[in-house]
Amino acid sequence: MKNNNLLNGNVAFDWIVGGIRDIPQFFAKPLYVIKDYKPYDLKPDIIAGLNVAVVLTPQAIAYALIAGLPPYMGLYAAVIASIVGSMWGSSYHLQTGPTNAVSLLMFYSLLSVADAGSSEFILAAGLMAVMVGVIQIVIGVAHMGVLVNFVSDSVITGFTAGAGVLIAVSQLPHLLGTPVEHVPGVYHILVQIGERSADIHPPSVILGFVTLGVMIGVATIKPGMPITFIGMVVSALVVVVFSLQDQNVVVLGELPRQLPPIANIPIFDLELVGKLSTGALAVSAIGLVEAISISRSVAADSGQRIDSNQEFVGQGLANIFAGLLSGYTCSGSFTRTVVNYSSGGRTPMSGVYAGIWVLVAIIVFGPFASYLPRAGLACVLMVTAWRMVNRVEIGRIVRSSNGDTIIMIATFMATLFLPLEFAVLAGMLVSFAQYLVQSATPRVWPVVPDDNFRYFLPEADRSVCPQLGMIAIEGSLYFGAVHHVENAIRRNSEQHPDQYLLLLRLHLVDKCDVSGIHMLEAVVRRYRDQNGDVYVVGARPQVVEMMEASGFIEYIGRGNLLPRENAVSHLFHHVLDGRICQYHCNVRVFAECQPIIKSSDIGGDEAGVHGKEYDVDYCTAEDLHTAINTETEKAIVFDVREKSEYGHLHIPGSNCLPITYLMKGIEELAKGSDVYLVCRSGRRSLRAAHMMRTLGYQNVKVLGGGLLGWEAAGYKIIFESENAD
Repeated sequence: MKNNNLLNGNVAFDWIVGGIRDIPQFFAKPLYVIKDYKPYDLKPDIIAGLNVAVVLTPQAIAYALIAGLPPYMGLYAAVIASIVGSMWGSSYHLQTGPTNAVSLLMFYSLLSVADAGSSEFILAAGLMAVMVGVIQIVIGVAHMGVLVNFVSDSVITGFTAGAGVLIAVSQLPHLLGTPVEHVPGVYHILVQIGERSADIHPPSVILGFVTLGVMIGVATIKPGMPITFIGMVVSALVVVVFSLQDQNVVVLGELPRQLPPIANIPIFDLELVGKLSTGALAVSAIGLVEAISISRSVAADSGQRIDSNQEFVGQGLANIFAGLLSGYTCSGSFTRTVVNYSSGGRTPMSGVYAGIWVLVAIIVFGPFASYLPRAGLACVLMVTAWRMVNRVEIGRIVRSSNGDTIIMIATFMATLFLPLEFAVLAGMLVSFAQYLVQSATPRVWPVVPDDNFRYFLPEADRSVCPQLGMIAIEGSLYFGAVHHVENAIRRNSEQHPDQYLLLLRLHLVDKCDVSGIHMLEAVVRRYRDQNGDVYVVGARPQVVEMMEASGFIEYIGRGNLLPRENAVSHLFHHVLDGRICQYHCNVRVFAECQPIIKSSDIGGDEAGVHGKEYDVDYCTAEDLHTAINTETEKAIVFDVREKSEYGHLHIPGSNCLPITYLMKGIEELAKGSDVYLVCRSGRRSLRAAHMMRTLGYQNVKVLGGGLLGWEAAGYKIIFESENAD
């Protein structure tokens, strides 16, 4: 045990030292990007960056509106996050910037500290971005990316579907021209719209539906077109052509034409930091899950190796710089990442060029934002919300897993009716709870051989051996699971009280701790108290190492740890009671059972010896010796015992053909040949002869008394020592 603890301590120490050693490499990533950059990558990266910018620019404006922030913050975040995330991240193609899910989550998190659109709200948005970035960097530097694995895919699916509904409902007031208070919750928004239904603005509604119709038409006729950009251009043109500004259609207003300014963020306002901490944790988790899942999905096609911890550092730095330079919290975008990859982007510089193109758009086209109507943007966001509901994935989850379906529905409902930061954390907790339940309830099931004796199948309604029970365990034998495993073994013992022997198949057990050892000792003790025993087969090296360190091997005995290839054969020939097999058991569970002449087969032991019911011919040891040594008669002698028995001792001139393979072994044998069958005492040969007679072989004889009779007659037997070479 001391050695095992020391080993664990060394692993922890190496993990800490390794994390510290990697810190300079995490932050020096841009040096490697620039060093490895090739001139022939320039043109493809610039073109890919331009294509991304065409999608990113309108999305940045729209997503900033979802977050309750001025459009310029979305554009500044797009510029900064795209450049920093690409330079410090791991993926060549991941496009970092404003996203719909993170924007919505951040919006509802900030409503608890300030009114949407206020100066306090804007400063809090910048502070949250910095907080999220710090959390993500700490996770990456500490190599704690494994924590993100506890956010189930079903949590993301449920959250994005709920976020899509929230986004669509939140844009209804802008489409209808009926401003409402920013109150969280679908119900409250719909109630306010109903109360102000008399104030619906027809020009805004018509403009919105025209924009929506154009987007749907373009998507139907020409899939793949940037319908977000097209929808925004069309709605702006309608405003200009019909002078809708004079009809009180709300527009965005002109954007500032300047580089991202440094924001005066209240970093040292500890009270505000405390209020934002829960939301920052939730945003960090969702952001990292989005980024790493998107980068891995694209890397699966591109063949790139993704360093999760480096990606976390890149996302963290992108958020810190975005918050400090008048932006807000960002993450990876699947749509823009696919555009980057499909456009031929080769290196992280494609993301840098995308940010530069967006900056050019801000400076050159900033004044044109004064024609962008909120009603048109509302329809753009509604289309985005519709796309967030992944109906294909929802169907797969519902069809495949009840547990994941519950997690998805719980997260979806929590997203609609709870504060969003708590909805995300609740989904994570449910995922973690499901993991704990699954790990604490490993599969434990009795098994028996299949009909061909090659594999082990669940016992179900199959026949079982009355002496030997076999149980397979799949999972970890750790403190949280041992109670479940021990109860399952106890239930099997109660269902089969005559099974005084137990074979534990542990080849699917990946870990065992002290509690697992104590449980195994208790099982061994219980069986030995009932004059039985326990055997272990297939234990993995790490499990055997734990058994060695804890002294369990000495407790159970090294002879009770069996190799997988002959565990059953060893128990059958050396441990099981043959009298029970012959006189009290009417089933043939194992391959080794097949040759046994059971009392139910031929009516008693005397019949088994003389073969009255089987109608077979016997030969004496002298007859067989003569047949083997007579040149005019070519005797075919089959030893029907197992190969290990045959290797130990056999008759000269005999061939090993175990009875379990007899049917296949005699396929080419002419039915008129003279065949002699041999086993230890004659019983297995008797059954083999009967099997051959039923197939039409008439010239089959059984050596009476088997090898015992041959040896008693004084004839030569070849022992294993004579074949050592």
